[in-house]
Amino acid sequence: MSHSFKLPRRAFLQSAGATGIVAAAGLAMPSIVRAASRPVFTHGVQSGDVDMSSGMIWTRVDRPSRVMMEYATTESFSNAVKLPALNALPDTDMAVKRLIENLPSDQDIFYRFTAADLQDINNTSETITGQFRTAPASRRNVRFAWSGDTAGQGWGIDETGMKTYATMAKHQPDFFLHSGDTIYADGAMTDEVDLKDGTKWVNKVLTDEKRKVAETLDEYRGQWKYNMMDEHVRALNAICPTFFQWDDHEVVNNWSASKDLSGDDRYTEKSVQLLSARAGKAFHEMTPIRYTPAEPGRVYRTINYGPMLDVFFLDMRSYRGANSENMQDAPSDATAFLGQQQIAWLKRELANSKATWKIIAADMPIGLVVRDGDTKFEAIANADNGPAKGREFEIADLLRYIKNAGITNTVWLTADVHYTAAHYYDPNKAQFQDFAPFWEFVSGPLHAGTFGPNDLDMTFGPEVKYVKAPPEGQVNLPPSAGLQFFGLVDIDGQTEQLTVRLMDREDQELWKITLDPARSA
Repeated sequence: MSHSFKLPRRAFLQSAGATGIVAAAGLAMPSIVRAASRPVFTHGVQSGDVDMSSGMIWTRVDRPSRVMMEYATTESFSNAVKLPALNALPDTDMAVKRLIENLPSDQDIFYRFTAADLQDINNTSETITGQFRTAPASRRNVRFAWSGDTAGQGWGIDETGMKTYATMAKHQPDFFLHSGDTIYADGAMTDEVDLKDGTKWVNKVLTDEKRKVAETLDEYRGQWKYNMMDEHVRALNAICPTFFQWDDHEVVNNWSASKDLSGDDRYTEKSVQLLSARAGKAFHEMTPIRYTPAEPGRVYRTINYGPMLDVFFLDMRSYRGANSENMQDAPSDATAFLGQQQIAWLKRELANSKATWKIIAADMPIGLVVRDGDTKFEAIANADNGPAKGREFEIADLLRYIKNAGITNTVWLTADVHYTAAHYYDPNKAQFQDFAPFWEFVSGPLHAGTFGPNDLDMTFGPEVKYVKAPPEGQVNLPPSAGLQFFGLVDIDGQTEQLTVRLMDREDQELWKITLDPARSA
C-alpha cells in the first residue's frame, strides 16, 4: 500500500552500519550534559495527541529558563508564528509543553524552541526543532505504529540502543501509539547482566535513578529522562507524534489503589496512593499528553484522526478494584476494571464516532490470562473458560453494547504481555456470545524482556491467528535476542481497508491481514 505522507528531504539520515541507527539530520539532537554558559535542551523534543487542527509540543531545559516557541508550515520557518513564551521551572523539572491550536489539516507543522536563562535573559540557547503532521480532514492514506514496554526487566541502553524505535521510524508513521509500560519505575538496572550464552549485556548508559526503584517524584521523572537519553527514541520523537497511555510499570508492578507494598523491601515508601500520585505527575510532565481541564490527571481520552480513524485510549489502572481470584458472580466494586465513569465515556464516544475505524487502545489484552501470583489475576481473564465472571462482566457489557448499538469496525490494539499475536474473537466459540466478532492485535516489547505466550481464556472465544514468542522454557530474553516487536496499521484512503502488519525489530514482516470496512445499516 502506498503512503502519501513524505518527510522533508532533510528529515532522515540512515547510517550504513549494521546497527541501522536512524538520526534526524535537520532536527537538533541535544547534548545531555549541562553547558556551563548557555541553556541546553536536555532530552530533545516531543509532540503528541495530534488531531486535524492541533497538537501538543514538549521540551526540557537544564535550568530555569524562559522558553520561546514558534511554529510554521514551512521547514525554513519563513511563515513562522510566535507563541507566548513559557517559564521552565523546577516545579515541572524544567519541562514545558503547549497545545498548538488552529492549525490547517493534513499539514506538516515545524516547531522550534529557544531558551533564555532566567538569571541572564540575554544568555540564550541554541534552537531545537521538531515536526509533526496534522490529521487529514479528507480521506488519505494513514499509517501508524503501536507497541509497548520500554526499558524493562533490566535491559537498558546498550551499545546498539533502543533499535526498535529506529526501525519504526523507517516506516514514517503519522503517529506512534505507545500502549503502556512506557517506563519501568519498578525495574532497577545494573551495569552488566550475564547472559546464558556466556556473554554480557552491558547497560552502556545508566543513571542513579535507574539503579533503584522509583519512589520520589524526581526518581519517577528520572525514569522518563533515561528513555530519552537513547538516540533512537529522541530521533523518532523529533519527527513523529507519540500518543501515550500507561499501565502498571509507570508506578509499580501490578498496581491498583489497594496494592500492598508492606512486604517489598525495595520500597521505603509503602503508600501506593502517594507513589501513583508522584508517578502520574511525572507522566504528565514528561509526555506530550493533553490535559483534560475537568480532570487534569486523566489518561483515557479520544483522538479524532480524520474521517477514517478515531482512537480511544483506555486507562486500565486508575479505576480498577484489587487483583483477586476474579470469580465474582455479580458486578460490584470488586469487579471494576475500567470503572463505570470510563465505561460510560467509552460507550458515548463510540456511539458518537463518525470515523470508519474505531481503534480501542487497551493497555492490557482481553482474553489472555495474566496472573498476579498463584491465585490472583492481573488482567481481565480468569482462566475458567466459562461464562463471564469478575472483571469479565465489564467487557461483556461493553461488547454487548457495541453490538446492540450497531457500532462497526472496532479493532483492539494492546501490548503488556511481551510478545506479538493476532486474536480473532468469535461469538460462536465463546461462552458469552452476545457480541459481534472483532480483532485484537498484540505487540511489544519495544525494548524489554520477551516472555510468553500466555494461555487463552475462552469466555469471549479468542482464536490465535498468529503468535511469535520465545521458545518454550525461555523467559526474559534480552533485546539482543531479536524478539522485540511493533505493529503497523495502514488505512487506505481510497478503499478504507485497514491493514495490520506485525513486525520485529529487524524490520521483518511476520504476519499481515487486511480488513474490509463494514458499513453501518
